[in-house]
Order: sequence, then structure tokens, then C-alpha cells
Amino acid sequence: MTSVKPTNIPEGDFANYFCTYGYLYHQKEMLEDPQRMQAYHDSIFLNKAQFKDKVVLDVGTGSGILAIWAAQAGARKVYAVEATNMAGHARKLADSNGVGEKIELIQGYMENIELPEKVDIIISEWMGYFLLRESMLDSVLVARDKWLKPGGALYPSHARMFISAIKSNTPARKYADYVDSGANWQSFTKTVADNYGVDMSCLTPEYDKEQSTFFLKTSQWVDLHPNQLLGKPCVLKNFDLNKVTVEEIKVVKESFELKVEPQHQKYKQDEDEEMGDTKDVQVSGFGGWFDVHFRGSEENPATTEVELSTAPDVNGATHWGQQCFYLHPAAVVGAGDSLHGNLNMHRSKENHRLMSVNIEFSHHRMVNGTSYAAPPRSCTFNIE
Repeated sequence: MTSVKPTNIPEGDFANYFCTYGYLYHQKEMLEDPQRMQAYHDSIFLNKAQFKDKVVLDVGTGSGILAIWAAQAGARKVYAVEATNMAGHARKLADSNGVGEKIELIQGYMENIELPEKVDIIISEWMGYFLLRESMLDSVLVARDKWLKPGGALYPSHARMFISAIKSNTPARKYADYVDSGANWQSFTKTVADNYGVDMSCLTPEYDKEQSTFFLKTSQWVDLHPNQLLGKPCVLKNFDLNKVTVEEIKVVKESFELKVEPQHQKYKQDEDEEMGDTKDVQVSGFGGWFDVHFRGSEENPATTEVELSTAPDVNGATHWGQQCFYLHPAAVVGAGDSLHGNLNMHRSKENHRLMSVNIEFSHHRMVNGTSYAAPPRSCTFNIE
């Protein structure tokens, strides 16, 4: 089964991003996320007065679910824009659910399409891992600047990024996998040399770089348990989507301070493993996640504010999960110490929809009222 590239999408962006969104199985994965579905459903139907008789733009409509809900809530007109051939499925769904006359499906790049009128509300599910991966927010902000009426509202309207120190057994396993991959390469090169007369060992540095990047320098999707958090999370960044610009989201450069406060209860991470507090605390890495809020705008505020959070939860993660940036080796600190750091996240040079994250931090300890800082550490990760 293949996804056919629409003529309106550049080849590179289709291969790197849009192709997966043209499949129903991928749409189904998102539609099966109950936190996602309930938050967007509530943001519309608990604010029906804001949608009644209004013109709505759905950016990246996918299956068309948000456009259908907006129409059901009383919108006069809904423009549903979708770059992929999923637009055809969305059109069929709108017709079969009795709202086809209200919804105009437009297949194309949001940046390139033209609408016949300005809109009162822009709704979109644009968030990626750690909020900004995929860079889809760009399209929403372009639509806002071009098509939203003065005083119009965005749903969601605000977003926050969080970071926390975490404890986990995963980094040790990932490092062991990295070591195993190196041993396997050595065995492989010996076999090729012995059996086929070609010495491939000259490529060992390149192979090691690939494996190091994959196992040690790439963030990981995880479902963190709240007990894995080593203290209170820090709000890394706030975004007012009614005001933020595309340039302002291309780079996130923020400082943070995290006080290490281990949970006073044991947690079970694997079937056969149990971890608890020790005198020294191993900070295995940093966890990152986000939330978004549906508040409308100052001129057209929501009647009922709705929050969609991707924070660690005892009931399990959303499909966004959390992104973990693991340290090799772990940082060993004392309970009550703090980590002072800076996070710099920018778009990958190779693919603007992926992210590169640098975290620089130092360990601080208070002794008799004086703060002592360990030498800083710097780690760089890819969010793939």
C-alpha cells in the first residue's frame, strides 16, 4: 500500500512529513486518544455560543473530525484545509454525517490557498512531540495573520512547555544496546574480512557515530509515571498563540531551575524491577511535555476554558507521550540540590519539521548558605 503524493505538496515535505497523514490507520491512532478527543470536543461543545453562526477555519483537518464538530455546534460555514488525499475521506465523512453543506473541503497547502472571506475562529490540532516538532504551528500562524478577523479566536489559544528531572532504568539499557551494536560491528567486519577478503574496519568511526546518535543522542517517546519525576516540573516556555510570530517559534532558548526532590514512595518501572530513594539521587535525564489551553481571545473569550495536558499521568500517556533526554552517565546529586540549566531547541538543518535540542546544566548545592556549582555539562539530542 502506498500513499499517492498530491501535486500541491513538494516532494521532500511529502516524504518527510505529509505521507503518513494520508493513511486512515494513522488518523485512527490519533482519534483513539481519549484525552485529545475529549479536550477538543469539550472546547467546541462547551463553547457552542462562540461557534454559533460563525465562520470557522480548520487547519490540517485530517479526517475532518474538528470541522464536523464545529458544524454540529452551529457554525455557519467551516473551511477545512487538508494537504493530503485524506481530504477525500474527510469530505465523505462530512457528507455522511449530514454537515456536508456547511463544510467546504479544500485540498492544498494552507500557505497557498485562498478563502472567499475572513474567519471568526481558527481551530487546529497542530501539536507535535514536545509541542513544536513537525513545525505545523507555522501554518496556523500564517492562517491567523491572513484570514482571522480582528478579535477572532484560536482554538487552542495558549500553550506551555515543561521540563523535569527524571529517574529511569532506560539509559542503562540504551547504553548496553549501544555497546552491543559496536561488538556486533566488530564481529561483522571480521567475518567479511575472513570470508570475503574485504576489510571494512576503516568505516568503524562512521558506524559508531551512527549508533551513538541513535542510542545516546536521540530523545525517546516515553510514558512516564509521575513517581519518576524528581521534583516539581518547570514551565519552560509560555506561548500566546494569538500574538506569537513564526520567527519566535523557530528557536526556543530558555533557562530553567529544577530542585531535586525524590518521591517518598517506591515505584515499579518494570515487572521485575523496583526503585526507591537513596542517599544520592541519580538524575537519569530530563523529561519534556506540553499542555494547551482553549481560552479564545480577549475580545471573544471562551465561556468554558478547556485544558489538554500531556503531563505524566498514572492513567497513562496521550499519543504524544513525553520526550525523554537521557544522560550518559547519569548526574549524581543529593536530595534538595538543584539543577540550573539552559535549553536551546531549534529546527534540524536537514528537515525543518524535526528538532535539535541542546541542554546545558550544572549541579548546585547549598552549604552553610553558600551555593557551590559543579562544572557544567552539555548534551545535544535529536527529536526525530
